[in-house]
Amino acid sequence: MNMEQLERIRTGKGFIAALDQSGGSTPKALLQYGIKEDRYSNEEEMYGLVHGMRTRIIKSPAFNSKHILGSILFENTMDRYIDGRLTADYLWEEKGIVPFLKIDQGLAELEDGVQLMKPIPGLDDLLKQAVKRNIFGTKMRSLIKEANPNGIKKIVEQQFAIAKQIAGYGLVPIIEPEVDILSADKEQSEKLLRDELTTQLSSLGKDVIVMLKLSIPTEDNFYSDLIGEPHVVRVVALSGGYTQAEANEKLAHNHGLIASFSRALSQGLTDQLTDDEFNAMLAKSTQDIYDASIK
Repeated sequence: MNMEQLERIRTGKGFIAALDQSGGSTPKALLQYGIKEDRYSNEEEMYGLVHGMRTRIIKSPAFNSKHILGSILFENTMDRYIDGRLTADYLWEEKGIVPFLKIDQGLAELEDGVQLMKPIPGLDDLLKQAVKRNIFGTKMRSLIKEANPNGIKKIVEQQFAIAKQIAGYGLVPIIEPEVDILSADKEQSEKLLRDELTTQLSSLGKDVIVMLKLSIPTEDNFYSDLIGEPHVVRVVALSGGYTQAEANEKLAHNHGLIASFSRALSQGLTDQLTDDEFNAMLAKSTQDIYDASIK
């Protein structure tokens, strides 16, 4: 583990930029960026275009360590290059931004009010590759749609079982049990989730550390106890479908919770913008998200 990166993530001011759309979400990400499906004819061309989008974001002067602590990549991005350097190396060496890797393979079908992660075949090989690529940590997402105690317990148990495997490689896992912001019983789901997270954290070995990525809670400062938990490096918030303005406003009411936004970060950025327009829009987004994160 890179101790300089750990200290930056643990104590630095800023937020985590999520650039990890993959698989089925890639066409949607490109469409939001202004690139329609008629611009590519196969998967390789599609991933080339999305890497071009991410390269433009990462190389922008607005994407800097003053505002951004880390960035989450997906596997295809991890294995590609920016200006002759692997993406993770470019992020850290050129930008001072800590690289993370999305490792989950999407969501299983809804059961007991939740969607667990699908099995992750070849996870050990992927984690070994992440270590070789100088990745600091990983991220994995599951989804809670209803306040079902059995389902939420299963989600947290699955997340922590895999987190322990990840930690065995010297990587810091980001555990992301998202609560659907449109859930009719979102607040009750958050109470059940907090209890399960507390239970699992208390069972970790003394040297195991994790991060938590959670939906912005209904009750302000609801996750304060988790933020101070010894096993937790940092608690970050996903935007979850809120607009950037909504997410920033809600985040600002939660002391110690910092952003890890994806859609809210890239909102308004398109292929058609000039570099000056693109950089100005990204600069405003990073500043606004930063301000909401350091309140």
